[in-house]
Amino acid sequence: MRTPRLGVLAGAVVLGAGLLAVSGPAISQEEPDATPVSGTNPVSDANPAAEGAGDAIVHLFQWNWDSVATECADFLGPNGYGGVQVSPPQEHVVVPSSEGGDYPWWQDYQPVSYSIENTRRGTAEEFESMVDTCADNGVRIYVDAVINHMTGPGEVDLPGSAGTEWEQYEYPDLFGDGEASYSYDDFGPCYDSIENWDDKGEVQDCQLLGLSDLNTGSDHVRAQVVRYLNGLVDMGVGGFRVDASKHVPEEDMGAIIGSLNEVPGFGGAPHVYHEVIGDATIPYTAYTPYGQVTNFDYQRDIAESFANGDIANLTSMPDHGGLTSDEAVVFIDNHDTQRYEPALTHVDGDRYHLATAFMLAHPYGTPVVMSSYDFQGNEAAGPPSVGEVDGNPAGWVTADSDCSSGEWICEHRSETVSGMVAFRNAVDGTELAERAEDGSSRVAFDRGDVGFAAFNATGQSWSLTASTSLPDGEYDNAAGSGGATVSGGEVSATVPAEGALALHAGGECDEDCEGGGDPGDPGEPGDPDTITATVETEPGQEVHVVGSTPELGSWDPADGVALNTDADTYPEWTGTVTMEADTEWKLVKVGSDGSAEWEPGDNRVGPATAVAWGRL
Repeated sequence: MRTPRLGVLAGAVVLGAGLLAVSGPAISQEEPDATPVSGTNPVSDANPAAEGAGDAIVHLFQWNWDSVATECADFLGPNGYGGVQVSPPQEHVVVPSSEGGDYPWWQDYQPVSYSIENTRRGTAEEFESMVDTCADNGVRIYVDAVINHMTGPGEVDLPGSAGTEWEQYEYPDLFGDGEASYSYDDFGPCYDSIENWDDKGEVQDCQLLGLSDLNTGSDHVRAQVVRYLNGLVDMGVGGFRVDASKHVPEEDMGAIIGSLNEVPGFGGAPHVYHEVIGDATIPYTAYTPYGQVTNFDYQRDIAESFANGDIANLTSMPDHGGLTSDEAVVFIDNHDTQRYEPALTHVDGDRYHLATAFMLAHPYGTPVVMSSYDFQGNEAAGPPSVGEVDGNPAGWVTADSDCSSGEWICEHRSETVSGMVAFRNAVDGTELAERAEDGSSRVAFDRGDVGFAAFNATGQSWSLTASTSLPDGEYDNAAGSGGATVSGGEVSATVPAEGALALHAGGECDEDCEGGGDPGDPGEPGDPDTITATVETEPGQEVHVVGSTPELGSWDPADGVALNTDADTYPEWTGTVTMEADTEWKLVKVGSDGSAEWEPGDNRVGPATAVAWGRL
């Protein structure tokens, strides 16, 4: 695991720790079932759904409270997102310097207290205002709850983000009122790091990465954790992503979750989902009595399938890791995997957005959409900041999120992704029925009689004719531009390269509907478009788009369209190109001496907005 020195500890890198330390075999997966998959959003005591909102959650990783509130009002609510997962709000350690950089992101996963008075993301007043604003827009707040542990031994000479003094195993003021504390006897019983990940007792009683492991079997500890969580619930927080759940014994977790209040406004118990990397020692299903579980088997399988363009067999979804649809929270990447196991992330461009769109179209699980900042290859780098602020003990204070800048990636705002949230909400409760395949990289399916979706994980457009249960009519494409016509139980359309087509009841075209998804007759002048290519180069190399048309150099690298980059955006290269649906092209690295290194693999075909070197 790539972490800072043990003295300061990358306490949040639970995924990295789990994946590298687990030596037991993973839970075996069932073969795909050919029967249709039910698509009912789970509603239970452990997973209540907000009235009038969908089940799609976006993880606004490290966004400050004011920015989350603004996003709820301006984008999330209007686009049908049902929830937003926010970073831990409790007082955290302050790490001015680590091997990975100043004020790393993982410092926020080492609690000093349960006070939410001040973190680098804002104050308690700003947090409460965020909760209210999001609720007013139909969006639940999901808090990333760190309840397994407190801090490691590092940085004890500095107060926490709210100014609280502390030492490892000694946390004198848990709520800022002087009424509750933790001392040495509230931890253990191991007081040493986990070494044998095949020993369940050691995994749950010893210290994860040297972090002070709370004795959650203690009535006193449980009372403080419940007080913290219920304080958030009473404020209007609608749910929790529980960090490092597998390190809390099941009976302790059950006692804590069973003590939570009902959520005012939304009603019912909080929606809880647990971070668990299932294995033979502690399976995912150990925690399903207490909420949903993050399905890392799904994440790995879907991300790798889309990365490899092998997606046709995904429509009949197996119970990944033994989790049913109602038990699973699913995702393509999260803040850990994009740093330590990046099978598919935003740097992969259209293919990544296509995988996210598929996740939203498929009925399996409750989806969480990632929204990142650019950490520029530095795994520990904290979020964009305004630097230190006089009188604020939190260190570097997080900057407002600006999706128009290169610092905040904002994957959730991609047209392909945000449009599929509306599709998901429209088809909720319907079954999936496959309608078409074309090789291993193209697939289409119905969702009942209210939705049709097609996915094309190739560099060539797909001329598709398929049967559908959608009523006749003209429909907008929820996953991008254009649309399609349904007539006589058939849909005929062109699915763009590295793109999707998604039609749903309620998404019928208005007067300016283009319809048909027709890219135009080959040979007609095309519209210039901006392309972003993720390419790592050697000093002196440029990236050119070279292809079959004169505009792309007629396969001469020197005459292709040169893309641009700079120190802030590298390895992303951007430029304006002109191509038709049948234009063949490739990326080429052109050296200062005129040398050309051609992208491997087949020629790409047709327009694309975001691509990665060598990936069709």
